[in-house]
Amino acid sequence: MELRDKIRSFPLAPGVYLMRDSAGDILYVGKARNLRQRVSGYFGNSDARPQVRFLMARVSAIEFTVTDTEKEALLLENILIKQHHPRYNLNLKDDKTYFSLRIDIEEPFPRFTIVRKLQKDRARYFGPYSSSAAAREVIRQIQRIFPLRHYPWKNCKRRERPCLYHQIGQCSAPCNNRISQHDYQQLVNSSILFLEGKSKDLVNDFKQKMLSAAEQMQYEEAGRWRDLIRAVETTLEPQKMVRQGGDADVLGLSRSGEKLVIALLFVRSGCISGSATLYGSGELDDVSALAAFIQSYYTKGRMIPEELLLPLMPEDAPLLEELLGEQKGRRVRLLKPERGAKLEMVLLAEKNAQAAQAEQRTSEDKMAVLEDLRQKIGLERLPRKMECYDISNLQGSYAVGSGVAFTDGRPDKGLYRRYRIKTVSGQDDFAMLKETFCRRFSAERVAEWGVPDLVVVDGGIGQLNSVVAALEEIGMYGRFGLISLAKSRVKGNGKDKDVVRTEERVFLPGRRNPVRMRQDSPGLKMLAAIRDEAHRFAIEYHRKLRNKNALESSLRQIPGIGPKLERLLLTRFGSLEGLRQATIEELTSVSGIGENTAREILAISAKQLAPQ
Repeated sequence: MELRDKIRSFPLAPGVYLMRDSAGDILYVGKARNLRQRVSGYFGNSDARPQVRFLMARVSAIEFTVTDTEKEALLLENILIKQHHPRYNLNLKDDKTYFSLRIDIEEPFPRFTIVRKLQKDRARYFGPYSSSAAAREVIRQIQRIFPLRHYPWKNCKRRERPCLYHQIGQCSAPCNNRISQHDYQQLVNSSILFLEGKSKDLVNDFKQKMLSAAEQMQYEEAGRWRDLIRAVETTLEPQKMVRQGGDADVLGLSRSGEKLVIALLFVRSGCISGSATLYGSGELDDVSALAAFIQSYYTKGRMIPEELLLPLMPEDAPLLEELLGEQKGRRVRLLKPERGAKLEMVLLAEKNAQAAQAEQRTSEDKMAVLEDLRQKIGLERLPRKMECYDISNLQGSYAVGSGVAFTDGRPDKGLYRRYRIKTVSGQDDFAMLKETFCRRFSAERVAEWGVPDLVVVDGGIGQLNSVVAALEEIGMYGRFGLISLAKSRVKGNGKDKDVVRTEERVFLPGRRNPVRMRQDSPGLKMLAAIRDEAHRFAIEYHRKLRNKNALESSLRQIPGIGPKLERLLLTRFGSLEGLRQATIEELTSVSGIGENTAREILAISAKQLAPQ
């Protein structure tokens, strides 16, 4: 029996249908209010989506499961998609964990905790936050303003005296009866208003309490409310209102072929509190993909806002609103804004999605370059983590080593390291490289920082052999890929009309001749980029040490400036440039610096920075 004939026997009822190919693999899972009518549409001209033609060309069998309601069909569809990951449905890469703040207001002395999933209980939840660090920072802000307890109540009750947080004013010590339950509850209510963004109401309440305390000549109490007002206003000052109203998630979508990016902006109490980017793939249209995303994402114990602001309106919007509303316990609206601030927010989310997709393409390009580099120089593993080392000195003085890191082809500045050479006197670059590598790859540093996939040495075969000897000495040789990169140099005396340069050369351990690589190849350009970055970083540190020494020598010539004042000035202003830009008033604010001394300091710093 042909598929078209078989479909005529499908029931006129809600349910889920599965489309399979000739091998029995599930290509697509869909839901329907009316199974026969919905599936028949794939065989006529009613569904003009171009992807449907490619899907139907591969379909060999269609199965169905009847449900009592369309909502049940929606839930079953979601379960089957997650179970089978069909090619033509949206496959969402959503391994990221989001965090929320939870406070159980029914506890006698509640506190905020960080949770991964929302429970159906009577607690209050705030968020989501894209990392635990972001959630912890919010809790720190709250506790600086509202001294709620930090530890579980069972731990608090064991204490015989208040903890350190009470001593620094960040805990009201309910464990030692330093605050009544009524007053503690006021702190809880205020912290909830703070998180809800109702800062105006909160500050007005504090002002009334401050004035009331002042009228009763309770000046210490009035001062406490004044400090709270300042703390709240200072914390909220950087935040910018982006829209009026309650909570909303704003969705933006960007597609490139099968690849799809969805950007989320979390708007809480009118302010953007965070964002998330999710990547997926799917061959059906954007409207279907967006509906599938909403169905999948918000049925995983996520925090559901009052509104979802969308670039496209799903066909099943009323059904999705009903489903999300049941989970939230109150009404949820799906909106496609046409004008105003809400439309601007959707456009911003779409811009974020487009930027993320461009970044994704760049990352994929870089991974292809890394794979090509791995093959060219014979590495065992992909050089996703690369480090490069260089030495900088001036006739042996102020010798420094630099180490820079690239992760997936991009600078990773959190892993940059500087080394002040300590054991080498005179101009011996090989010995300086040996010291740098022995320090970087000591057992302690390896345990702390790990090892990269590839290490690049700035130099030729001599520098490479020096590093090999150092690594063999400390038992680290062979633990990672190792090469050196010799700079391109001008041939001849450099005075010819046509300047000719040598090639960039890549050397491997145990091999005398360099690896041949095209000079315009992306892999060689990436190696040159990390080499140049290591050189820049070394020169910058070397120059900083020279300037610091010059400044110290010059400052000591000024009567009345000894080592103590010298340290104070360097700590306060940091560098020659910092001193040169300082005003007389800023300099004289340093204890021990008078106006005449300040003028001499400015003159010396200007002289040191003058072009030679």
